[in-house]
Amino acid sequence: MLEEDFAELTAEAEELVSAETGLRSLAGPARARVTDRPGWVTANVASTQRLMRPLAKKLAEVMSKPAPKLGPVALRLPAQLSRNLAGVQLGALLGWMSTRVLGQYDQLLIEEESPDDQDIVYYVGPNIIELEDRFGFEPRQFRLWIALHEVTHRLQFTGVPWLRPHFLSLVASLVEGVDPDPRRLLEALKRAATEVREGHNPLDDGGLVALFASPGQRQALDSVGGFMSLLEGHGDMVMNRAAAGRVPDADHFAGVLRARRQLGVLARAVSMMVGLDAKLKQYEQGERFVEAVEAAGGRELFDLVWRGPEWLPKLAEIREPSLWVERCRDAAQPGT
Repeated sequence: MLEEDFAELTAEAEELVSAETGLRSLAGPARARVTDRPGWVTANVASTQRLMRPLAKKLAEVMSKPAPKLGPVALRLPAQLSRNLAGVQLGALLGWMSTRVLGQYDQLLIEEESPDDQDIVYYVGPNIIELEDRFGFEPRQFRLWIALHEVTHRLQFTGVPWLRPHFLSLVASLVEGVDPDPRRLLEALKRAATEVREGHNPLDDGGLVALFASPGQRQALDSVGGFMSLLEGHGDMVMNRAAAGRVPDADHFAGVLRARRQLGVLARAVSMMVGLDAKLKQYEQGERFVEAVEAAGGRELFDLVWRGPEWLPKLAEIREPSLWVERCRDAAQPGT
């Protein structure tokens, strides 16, 4: 039943989102796949492995060299033990996340590999059914509402030709810029201790990734943060607008999921470590950005973001939309 519902509702969602945004997929109709939690983890492991190949190569090179002496201690685990620990950590993290994810469009997969397993809108069946049962959601409405958000992300990436290559280039710049030198670990820990003493949580701006980032990577993180805030905020706005008239209970669904994002102590600690807190802020900041831009110049002004990478907002512009409005409205004037 879930498979049939999502096949039908994903197609309907695509029509509604296209009508709302004007975006049309250049990759054909969306394909829905209902999966269980292990299936979702498997799909994300495959995606992560593709992205992390440059980093894995660097780590292998480092592990093959003698360990540098850092004071009285050499910070080096045997290569196989390090790989095993990393695998366990990734598996534990994805296992925890798999209990919370409802749907996902995986924009990270690389087109030329395993085409049958790419460009798919995933729905995690057990999590969806659990919420429907717990809160008495009307299933068809709730499933369409989820599909609207995920299909919006697919149309962003398949309806704007330059968007996916640009995003993958940003992610690649982060991964390829990682320096696995153990000395960098010590430097990062010293910076974190300083920030804590100054009253700032060093994990607030993106979890461990931001903590260990070099200055150059921090610039890339800002670009990724602005990019993802835009897409997540736009996804939520479009979902709510496209749901009007078709999903009468949309406000109720949104309220429940907002409360669900308020994590317990342990889950919140995990989310901070991996940057999920920053992701949750992306929804709110992105929505405020879209609202502010449309208030300043309507959808015509907002749609400038789809022109090219130089029109995307930086993280500072997401937080202060008037900066983007001033920069891009002037640049869009005829003759400029």
